[in-house]
Amino acid sequence: MMSDQEDDIVLSELNDEDLVAQMFDDLYDGLKEEIEEGVNILLEREWVPYRVLTEALVGGMTIVGNDFRDGILFVPEVLLAANAMKGGMAILKPLLIATGAPRVGKMVIGTVKGDIHDIGKNLVGMMMEGAGFEIVDLGINNSVDAYLDAIEKEKPDLLGMSALLTTTMPYMKVVIDTLIEKGMRDDYTILVGGAPLNEEFSKAIGADAYCRDAAVAVETAKMFMARKHNQMAANN
Repeated sequence: MMSDQEDDIVLSELNDEDLVAQMFDDLYDGLKEEIEEGVNILLEREWVPYRVLTEALVGGMTIVGNDFRDGILFVPEVLLAANAMKGGMAILKPLLIATGAPRVGKMVIGTVKGDIHDIGKNLVGMMMEGAGFEIVDLGINNSVDAYLDAIEKEKPDLLGMSALLTTTMPYMKVVIDTLIEKGMRDDYTILVGGAPLNEEFSKAIGADAYCRDAAVAVETAKMFMARKHNQMAANN
């Protein structure tokens, strides 16, 4: 019987390496309390918050993301894993801000006007947080003004728009066209996603990339941020 043995695992008795490995498993299984406990133990062992984030949480969510991409895990399991990660993030966030830890980038994300679907968007937000991005989630049914207000206030690197209805997809173009009119388009990397979209549509409306799922969104966002850092380095 495996389960009896598993109940006997005391996180605080594991060495750092075994504890991180166990946290990978606990994240995979969506065990929020165990993740919170693990984060606190690593902090007590004087791990800096950024190391806890990258090695334990982002490391674990990378495995979840890969298995989601490969069809081994499905949306409900990923949501559970992301929720467990959120528990750990809640402990780390104030510490990360206090220590001025580097962040990968910042993203404003929201579902477009007329559309109230949010599972895919939520998943992208959680997976992006799991990869070390700062996420500002605008929720559903966002007008052009809602996006504009958010990006002017938050100054993100990326703007993410989601639509699940063929009728709301064209609204993404309205947002992009407005940004072009205001001369702001080139300040942001725009990622779009949702079931009815495809690569051609994304190109036609002038987005930077179409992301078919949350795992692709994370990979794409990381790629654009790396490119941005390289350009900044080249310009300096």
